Amino acid sequence: MSRSFDLLLVGVMLLNFLVLGTSRIRVCIQAAALQGVLLGLLPLLVHRSFDWRTGLVAAGTLAVKGLVIPSLLLKAMRDVQIRREVEPHLGFVASLFLGGIGTGLALLFAGGLPLAPEHDGSLVVPASLATLLAGFLVLTTRRKAITQVVGYLLLENGVFVFGLLLLEAMPFLVEVGVLLDLFVAVFIMGIVLDHIRAEFSSLDTERLAELKE
Repeated sequence: MSRSFDLLLVGVMLLNFLVLGTSRIRVCIQAAALQGVLLGLLPLLVHRSFDWRTGLVAAGTLAVKGLVIPSLLLKAMRDVQIRREVEPHLGFVASLFLGGIGTGLALLFAGGLPLAPEHDGSLVVPASLATLLAGFLVLTTRRKAITQVVGYLLLENGVFVFGLLLLEAMPFLVEVGVLLDLFVAVFIMGIVLDHIRAEFSSLDTERLAELKE
């Protein structure tokens, strides 16, 4: 693994903290977009040889995670005219604290795993686990549906980082399937967002409790 590869993974983990610590939804979306760009560069550095499959995975990741999905989320944010995440279930300081603990535990846990020699000492596993945790925290502790979509995006980014360990062994169709699954999930979430806004004139998911009445 190159030093540049590990530096990109450090950037991915720092962006997790930015998403966990900000109340501004635009910043959350932009951080997720930048994380998608970094993830798109990772396949180009993870292996010494470059082939068409690696290039397509990198280009697809950049396009879907770095451009398409963030653009859809920004459009949704403008349509519903919301700017901030107000009163999350778990405060921003507490989210950062848990994110820091989770990142530290991920580093300790990864140090004891029997990895292949080319991956030994890299930050792939810690970055993957830390991003999974950050996504789970955002997904479960935020009230606004758009922010929860960002949490789902971070969650999938963690899966993607871990999948880099298997890029050579994984069939190309599996890689494309991961991106397609993410795109379809966010597309469905977009439909859900539109219905929530039309029904309640708000994207606060707490209002969904009113449906049982």
